[in-house]
Amino acid sequence: MAQLARRSGVLITLVALALGTTASLAGAAEPIPRPTPKVAVIGTGGTIAGVSRTKVSFDDYQAGKLPVSRLVNDLRPEVNRLADVTTQQFGNKDSNNYTIPEYRRLTAAVDHALKFNDGVVVTTGTDTMEEFAYWLDLTVRSDKPVVLTGAMRPWTVIGSDAPANLYNAIHLAGSGRTSCFGTVVMLNDQIHAAREVRKSDTLRLNAFSSGSSGELGVIDQNHIRVNRAPARVEQCGKPGWKTPFDLDRIARRPLPKVDIAYSYQGAGPQAIKAFADAGAAGIVTAGTGAGGLSPAMTEARDDAAKNGVVMVSASRTGSGAVYDPDVRGVIGAQDLTPQKARLLLLLSLATTHNEHRIQTWFHTLGTGQFTARTSPPGR
Repeated sequence: MAQLARRSGVLITLVALALGTTASLAGAAEPIPRPTPKVAVIGTGGTIAGVSRTKVSFDDYQAGKLPVSRLVNDLRPEVNRLADVTTQQFGNKDSNNYTIPEYRRLTAAVDHALKFNDGVVVTTGTDTMEEFAYWLDLTVRSDKPVVLTGAMRPWTVIGSDAPANLYNAIHLAGSGRTSCFGTVVMLNDQIHAAREVRKSDTLRLNAFSSGSSGELGVIDQNHIRVNRAPARVEQCGKPGWKTPFDLDRIARRPLPKVDIAYSYQGAGPQAIKAFADAGAAGIVTAGTGAGGLSPAMTEARDDAAKNGVVMVSASRTGSGAVYDPDVRGVIGAQDLTPQKARLLLLLSLATTHNEHRIQTWFHTLGTGQFTARTSPPGR
C-alpha cells in the first residue's frame, strides 16, 4: 500500500508540475505546506572531497581528504531551505580504490538510510561513478530517490564545480522528482540515469553524458526539469520494479569473478585464456564496433564458452548496442558499456547459473525500452 501511495503521489506531482499548477486535492484555499524532506548524504571520498595544493591547482590535489560533514556545512544555511540534511562517512578515498565487497556494504548503507529519510545522496569520485551508480541501481531495494554526485575539480580550488553539484544533488533527492527512477547521477546541472550515464572526458566539467539516450533532465537554480524517465518507472509500485538482485538473499561468500577483455587490431587469445585459467565465471569482451573480435580472440572466447565461462559481448565504442551473436554461450550486452555489463553479469552469476535467465536479464535490465501497448487500454 505504501508503494501504491507513493506511486500515486509521484503521478499527481508530475501532472501538477506539467500543468504549472499546484494541486490541492482537498480543495483548500491555501496549499498545505510540504514537510521539510529528510536527506542523508553518504560520503565515499573522491575529487569532490579533495584538497588542492593551491587555490588554482585544478588537477594537482589529493582526493578524499575532506569529511562529508564539512562539505555539507559549507553549504549552510542555504541548503537548510532544501532539506533536513544529515551526513554519514562511509569512506574517504579515491573511487578506484573501492572493492566489490565495499560496494555491497554501500548498498546496505543506502537502503538503511532510506528507511529514515526521503532520499539519499552519495558523493563519490567521477572515475568510477558510472559503476558506483549502476551497482546501486541494480541492488538498492527502495524506490526512494538515490542521487550520486561528485566533481571534476576539488572542493578547495576557485571555480570548483563541487559545491554546486552537491547542492543540486540534495535539492533533487529532497524533491522526490526521481522516485521510482532508480539511481540517478546529478552533475553539471544535468540529471542522468545510472544505466545510461558514462564518463566521456578526462578533465572537462561536462565530462558525463548519456549517449544517444540523452539526459533525464536539468536543474536550473530552483527549477527541476524532468524531461523523460527511465523505463523502469513503468513498474513503479509493482513487485517487478525491484531487480532480482537482493543482496540479503545472495550468500555472503565472495561474488563470482568477472573480467573484461579488450579487443584491438590483431588481439591475441592470451587475455581471455588467462582470465579463464584464473577462475573467471564470466568474461565481458569489449569488442570493436558491434562487438567484433580478432580471429584469435574469437577462438579463445568460443573455447571459454564451451568450458562453462559465461561470455558477454559489448562494444568499446561507448555508444550503440551489441545484440546476441549467433554463438552458443555468448550474450549480447545490448547498450551497456563493458564495465556496466560486467556488474550485471557478476550479480546475475551470483543469483543463478541458468544462462537463459541471465540472457533475459540482459534483454530487460540491460535495456531502457518502454513496453508499447498493442491494444487500447481495457481491451
